[in-house]
Amino acid sequence: MVREYTHVFSATCPSDGQTFSLILPFADTPAMQVFLQELSQQFKDCRLVVVMDQAAWHRSHDLGPFENIRILFQPAHSPELNPVEHLWEHIREKYLRNHGGASLEEPEQQLEGILKEFTTAADTIRSLVGFHWAII
Repeated sequence: MVREYTHVFSATCPSDGQTFSLILPFADTPAMQVFLQELSQQFKDCRLVVVMDQAAWHRSHDLGPFENIRILFQPAHSPELNPVEHLWEHIREKYLRNHGGASLEEPEQQLEGILKEFTTAADTIRSLVGFHWAII
């Protein structure tokens, strides 16, 4: 049996329900740089506060400064404080199951469709991640 993995980087806005995601082949510092660069460009007219856990690739000094992004790290061992974790829980429970197949292409296409669906589902995003303390 061969196991393959894909990684999704996402950001959500608890107040307006917008979401932004990238499916990337690795979860490491270069992938995080790509995600933050794309996020910064997508929302270039906004000031973003991005809450992250303390994964090594989130804390790397190589991520570089982004003029419109401020990163806040949540306390260690507290994924429930990260709003996007509740989106992942919803996706895993409602849409995804363990998958066996010939390649990673099918589940990646399914995941891409799910993530695209969420770009037009602001009410659902707000209901999943809109905690009172997260809305500015």
